[in-house]
Parts: sequence; C-alpha cells; structure tokens
Amino acid sequence: MIYFSALVGLLLVLTAEARVGNSSESRFCTESKECLLYDLVCKNDDYEVRHYDSVKWVSTDEECYFMDKATYTAFRRLFKYITGSNKAGVNIDMTAPVTVKIEEKKKMWASSVFTISFLLSSDHQMTPPQPTDDKVYFTETPDMNVYVRSYGGWMMSLTSSVNSMLLKRQLDKVQATYNKDYHYAVGYDSPMKILNRHNEVWYMVEGEPVCPTSS
Repeated sequence: MIYFSALVGLLLVLTAEARVGNSSESRFCTESKECLLYDLVCKNDDYEVRHYDSVKWVSTDEECYFMDKATYTAFRRLFKYITGSNKAGVNIDMTAPVTVKIEEKKKMWASSVFTISFLLSSDHQMTPPQPTDDKVYFTETPDMNVYVRSYGGWMMSLTSSVNSMLLKRQLDKVQATYNKDYHYAVGYDSPMKILNRHNEVWYMVEGEPVCPTSS
C-alpha cells in the first residue's frame, strides 16, 4: 500500500511537470525557469490551435474601466503572494505566462471585472501555500483546446482589443465555434524587457477545432 501511494504521488508530480515545464522547451519564455507548455494542433499566419492540459493558477479580480490599470494593481497583489505573503511564508518562482481574463459583454464606459492569474510553478501545482490576502485565490483551467493569435510589442488595452478583434474575424471567417463570453490576454514578458516581446489572445474552442488553411 505504501509503495502504491508513493507511485501515485510520483505520477502526480510527473503530470504536473508535463504541464508546467522547463522554459527551454518554449521559445516564448525567456525570463522564467518554467513555462506553460502545450501541444500544437495546427497553425498558419492568422492563428493557431493549441491543446493545454489542466493546470492550476493563483488569481485575483480587479474591477476597473481599463485593463492596464487593473493589471497593474492585480499584478502587485499576486507578486506579494509569490514573494512570501502566504501562510507558509515561502517564495514561489515566477513563471510565464500571465493571463488576464476579459469579459466580452462590457458596455461602453462601464467598468469590468478583470481576472489576472499567475501560473503556479510545478512544485506548487498540487498543494500551493494558502494566501494571506482574501482577494487572492486559486483557479484551475480545464483540459482544453485554444485558438491563439500572437503579437509583439506591449500588451495594453488597445493592442489587446485590436488583436482579439482580428482573431475573432478570422474565426468567424472559417465558421469556427468558440466561447464568445470572454477571452484571455496573455503576456510572457516582464515590463523591463524591451525587444522581442511576445503576447497572445486566446479564445476557448467549442466542439471540434477548425484548423486554419494557408492564406
């Protein structure tokens, strides 16, 4: 029984490491030891389809008119959590990417709730330390397929909005079905990085993914 429990524990650790792996396996992650890994289903110049396994995040919500201000406030809150403001008092390695969940049904000039999330490192995927701030909590993304559009520069309200619109236009063009209630703005780089920045927009696939054909 002890041997069986140890084997199950080992399998759980290996599963976590398969989802959150060494950043050398990703060309987007240049500033962290670990990164969210994925299987590429298909791609072209317009968008790509990726498969992600289920993974845990530490998250917080911020109500604001603009994503930029919400992200700044929420990032600081989550950064405190990974730098010791948790009940175990431990430091947790920063990973990539950082995601911002954005509701699609935001009315003009109305505030919206943005959910900002840090990917938990592989050694804290199973039992992350509990937050001391009641605004910080854990979320888990399911095993999922995702439509992705990549772009460079800085992830801001304007650039995120433009690229989400461009991705939706391509998906509608091929009659793809996807969750239209929300999307994710995804950033891989720290504010200090100037060149070769990488950002993404994600929409969750519904049903069978539609692979892009050559433009």
